[in-house]
Amino acid sequence: MPQNIFIWVAHPRETSFCSALADAYQAGAEERGANIRRINLHAMRFALDFEGYGKDMPALEPDLLTWQEAITWADHLLIVHPYWWGSMPAPAKAVLDRALIPGFGFRYHKRGVFWDKLLTGRTADAIITSDTPPWYDTLVYRKPGRRVLRNQVLGFCGIKMRKLVQFGTVKTANEAKRARWIERAREMGRSAAL
Repeated sequence: MPQNIFIWVAHPRETSFCSALADAYQAGAEERGANIRRINLHAMRFALDFEGYGKDMPALEPDLLTWQEAITWADHLLIVHPYWWGSMPAPAKAVLDRALIPGFGFRYHKRGVFWDKLLTGRTADAIITSDTPPWYDTLVYRKPGRRVLRNQVLGFCGIKMRKLVQFGTVKTANEAKRARWIERAREMGRSAAL
């Protein structure tokens, strides 16, 4: 049975290296017969102001509901985003804040600090682009963006990370290096489709 793969390009600009990486991943997955749904952050429309979780939370806009539906449908996810100030861009983080809500991504127990992970059974890959060299991000900053995405976002909701790669330094990468990164993304897509 073919894998259902949801690709989320979490870059606020329409043309970006993140989009090229997602294209390659998608092509690799489709070569192996995967079904793909893709959402690009730049095309999503929703309110960025959010005061927190509670009874008076605003209703989700259609693009956020479509994003949730894609996760529900998917066996596997790919998230591609740039690394800005140690994390994903603010509009991408706003999608997580607004759409990974109690009752969809998780459910707290009535007592205590524990919760149910409502998105178990799914896996994910992530590709992060950065101008920070990945080795420097690991040794000096202790890879905050990668840890948050793996543990406090996806893991918190029950999604198991398979592969998480960080490509950088993008601003100094020549065409040959970028081509190698594109091919690695294609191979990740092929692997995800199995």
